[in-house]
Amino acid sequence: MPKKWFQNWFNSPYYHILYKKRDDEEAELFIDNLCSFLKPKQDARMLDIACGRGRHAIYLNKKGFEVAGIDLSYSSIKFAQQFENKNLHFFVHDMRQPFYINYFDYAFNMFTSFGYFETDKDHIKALKSFKKALKKDGLLVLDYMNSQRIINHLVSREVKEVDDIQFNISRQVSNGKIVKSICFEHRNKDYAFKEEVKDYKQADFERLFEAAGLQIENTFGDYQLNPFDLNQSDRLIFICTKKDA
Repeated sequence: MPKKWFQNWFNSPYYHILYKKRDDEEAELFIDNLCSFLKPKQDARMLDIACGRGRHAIYLNKKGFEVAGIDLSYSSIKFAQQFENKNLHFFVHDMRQPFYINYFDYAFNMFTSFGYFETDKDHIKALKSFKKALKKDGLLVLDYMNSQRIINHLVSREVKEVDDIQFNISRQVSNGKIVKSICFEHRNKDYAFKEEVKDYKQADFERLFEAAGLQIENTFGDYQLNPFDLNQSDRLIFICTKKDA
């Protein structure tokens, strides 16, 4: 079977070139704000789901927590493993499959690392795996884009030049997804990748969480943990508990 877009794109070195300027300070600010709000115990165990190269997991570990990071991308995990220590480990793993059972105090799914699959069934399967990984009183933090705001301000075409590569990017909303097409030429070879992320809104997540047995406890709209506003917020952030705990 042909690989899915996320298997091809996230394993490509060009993904990391295009997004190399992602703001680590912003990521660390979000973690700091979450820790101030959640007040995790120092011996808390944490799971970073779809961790990429591990920027959130590494920072959580620096704060003293035991952290595991999982991601489907072999190249990302191989990169992250150079930072491993006795309380920080990274694994190639599909988020739809269980990873440890009743083990973690917190599970994090950050920076729109969700909404990639074709069906709601697969997304519910992933959420059920998140839930299974948590202890009875564990918490899930899921950080998604505010798709409504993105659609309201959609930039249909743009060009970004990074490391002398000209990335031609186009965006559209199609079949319930926000689709980004990325085309470029490098070393006399043409490349084309896609990102296809579900246009999930708050009501969709309420339905998915319900089906997975998760209860929404808090909803935020940015990394400062301000209230969510459909038209103004940059993010859609949920904190959930296990319904059957």
